[in-house]
Amino acid sequence: MTDKILNSILGKFSKLPNVRSVAIGGSGVNSTSDRLSDIDVYVFTEKDIPVQQRENIIKEYSSEYETGGEYFGPGDEFFVDKLNQQIDMMYWNTGWFESSVENVWHKHYPSNGYTTAFIFTLKNAEIFSDTDNWLADMKKTVSTEYPGELKANIIKRNMMLMKGKPFASYYEQTEKALERGDIVSINHRTAAFLASYFDVLFAVNEQLHPGEKRLVRYAKNNCRLLPADFEENINRLLSLRDSEILTVMDKMYTALQDICA
Repeated sequence: MTDKILNSILGKFSKLPNVRSVAIGGSGVNSTSDRLSDIDVYVFTEKDIPVQQRENIIKEYSSEYETGGEYFGPGDEFFVDKLNQQIDMMYWNTGWFESSVENVWHKHYPSNGYTTAFIFTLKNAEIFSDTDNWLADMKKTVSTEYPGELKANIIKRNMMLMKGKPFASYYEQTEKALERGDIVSINHRTAAFLASYFDVLFAVNEQLHPGEKRLVRYAKNNCRLLPADFEENINRLLSLRDSEILTVMDKMYTALQDICA
């Protein structure tokens, strides 16, 4: 029943004008799902699909939905009544997606955290429909070994951001926030520090970044090299009193440096 309903939904989207490919991704495909997980669906389009056209399909299957969202890029979210599960539908322009893959995998541009998350999505997506094998060909372009230059660039950029920069590193910004007693800024800079930390960790291990969820578990299961006191330090960082935050950040940075050598 589940496959039949899901296939029906995906089939209707795949037949819309300007849709080049439809794929399923996320934790459901990558064996990390739990009872709270949604079904992630990627609809690759040449041009935008009108919101009303999307809603006309969705309301056939859902009595609770939100269409036309732009909060995290074009997308719809809806609860499929007969599946008792939510679908997150994302609409990605093919030209934009090709450029994103090109910039990371072939030009080796790093980001401030999450550098290879789109590559992970592409490599692990399960194709439902694919006009002229466009998505299958895109998947082939990232089936090569992890680029050494990309690895080096991710490590260099994000280690600098964490603490290596002479000015305005996340460590220094956290230090100033602590002096000000600015708890919102402390939280914001700690999150940024962790984003770069995991970007470096996955690059060192030549693992693609899986996104924002269950990172500790994923790293423990998939990374050959882990920094000393990996899980302990993360737990401490997120539960410590303000006076100890910088000490743990410094330990995490140093331990990460050790596995980069």
